[in-house]
Amino acid sequence: MTESQFELILQAYRIVIETVMREELDQFIGAAWGECSLKRKGYRNGTYTRDLVTSTGRLEDINVPKDRAGQFHTQAFERYSRYEPHVAEGLTQMFVAGTSTHKVGEVAQTLLGVAPSASTISRLNQTLTQQFEAWRERSLQAHWRIVYLDGVHFSIRNGEKADATIILTALGVDLAGNKEVLALRACAEESKEGWLQPAARPAHTRGDPDRSHRH
Repeated sequence: MTESQFELILQAYRIVIETVMREELDQFIGAAWGECSLKRKGYRNGTYTRDLVTSTGRLEDINVPKDRAGQFHTQAFERYSRYEPHVAEGLTQMFVAGTSTHKVGEVAQTLLGVAPSASTISRLNQTLTQQFEAWRERSLQAHWRIVYLDGVHFSIRNGEKADATIILTALGVDLAGNKEVLALRACAEESKEGWLQPAARPAHTRGDPDRSHRH
C-alpha cells in the first residue's frame, strides 16, 4: 500500500470515528447540536484529543467530544479494538469499491453499538465520497517508468451475501522504483470498456509512461 493510500484510509478512520462519537454524545445528552429538546440531559463542552493505533498506522489527535458534567465516556475506541477486523474490512471495501449508505451504516453501527441516525449516515457517506473523489483527482507526477494494469479480485460482502468483484488497478512505478496506485475502478468483469476509465486518467492528465506492462 502506498503512502497516499495509507493517508486516505487513516483519514477515513478519523472521519468515521469522530462522527460516530458526536452521534454517541447526541444520544447521551438527548439532543443534537443546537437542538432544543425536552429530553436534553446535558450540554456539550468542547473536545479533547487522543491517539489511536490502527492496523494501518497511528492516528493522532482525534477530537473526542466532552459533556459539561464530565459524565460522557465514549465507547467508540473500545468497540474499535474489539471489532477492528470488521471495521477495517468495511473501510477497505468502501475504498476499493466506492461508498454506499449500507456499508457506511454498517461500519458506523459497529462503532456506535446501535443504529446511527439517517442524517449521520448521509453525512458520513457524503464526506467519505468527497474524500475519495479528492484522492482520485489528486495531482500525479509527470513521468512513470512502468505502468501496470491489473484486475484484482475481491469478495465484497453485502449483508449475508458475498459478491465477486474485480478492482481494475493502475499501478505506476517511478524512476526511483517507488510504486503508487494511480487509479481504481470496481467492475463485474475485466473488459476493454472497463479499462477505459482507470487507464485513461494517468496517461491523459500527466503524460505518457516510458513503457508499460500488462500482467
